[in-house]
Amino acid sequence: MSSAINDKKTTSTKLNELEQIKKFTTVVADTADFESIREFKPQDATTNPSLVYAATQKANYSHFLKEVLVERRNSGLGGAAQIEDIIDHLLVRFGCAMLEIVPGRVSTETDARFSFDVQDSIRKAQRLVKLYEEQGIGRERVLIKIASTWEGIMAAEQLQTEGIKCNMTLLFSLPQAVRAAEAKVQLISPFVGRIYDWFKAAKKREYSGAEDPGVQSVQEIYTYYKHFDYETEVMGASFRNTGQILELAGCDLLTISPELMKQLFESYEPVERKLTPERARSADVKRLELDEKKFRYLLNEDAMATEKTAEGIRKFTADIAKLEKFIASKIN
Repeated sequence: MSSAINDKKTTSTKLNELEQIKKFTTVVADTADFESIREFKPQDATTNPSLVYAATQKANYSHFLKEVLVERRNSGLGGAAQIEDIIDHLLVRFGCAMLEIVPGRVSTETDARFSFDVQDSIRKAQRLVKLYEEQGIGRERVLIKIASTWEGIMAAEQLQTEGIKCNMTLLFSLPQAVRAAEAKVQLISPFVGRIYDWFKAAKKREYSGAEDPGVQSVQEIYTYYKHFDYETEVMGASFRNTGQILELAGCDLLTISPELMKQLFESYEPVERKLTPERARSADVKRLELDEKKFRYLLNEDAMATEKTAEGIRKFTADIAKLEKFIASKIN
């Protein structure tokens, strides 16, 4: 059967949209809600400090924090070091619990305040992986999330040589994606929804389907990777609606919130695979040559990518600060 026929082929309408997407894309749960993970059965899961903070506010997850507080009570640490230690253990505790449900991997985020610090990013990643290993979780089941700054990608490049797999987050442009692939990181997470948000506000118009700038960004990155045979995985993230997800059916991975997974689960419309390696390999793509100066210049020239990367780092920093304040209130 030719690739052209494969491109047009749809899966059976007896399956819901979520089940159809799983036929050619790995679905990842973007949540710290275990019940949602059990219900929709994704392959992988991802979390961050804001999701963990939200989960600890719920009665059925508050015991994780209580257990960590008891376990780390005699750590010998105090002040900021004690709070950092508790948060590291809490993130890993949630990650381990998720790995009891999903058969694949879990992504755990480093501190966004280290986004421009190579050595501290490496230190934090090594610390988190060590805590996972102490719980019997191998490195192959853990992805460390790091912001897609020049320094973040440099840290990830070093970590990958140590067998620590990285997930580059806050990624909004082809130069970020190309540099990550050249660094041989395991996975990137281009943020579809945030790109859509920026263009919607800037252009004062709605976007849908294939014209969505967030969708187009991931399509461009996926095509570039497959055309040049990069092994780095592409995981579309930060979706605003199911239309964006359906336009990226066939992407290596898609990380989806419980709300959108529920919508896909309840719909039985046929799903067409939109992205294929065969189509990407035959595309007309020019190789992008990058060094640090070219990377920084191209990122600066892209107002959306520059603003969204900076905004994302600020928001992730605020999330970790909120979690720190919450932890401090529990130990004082």
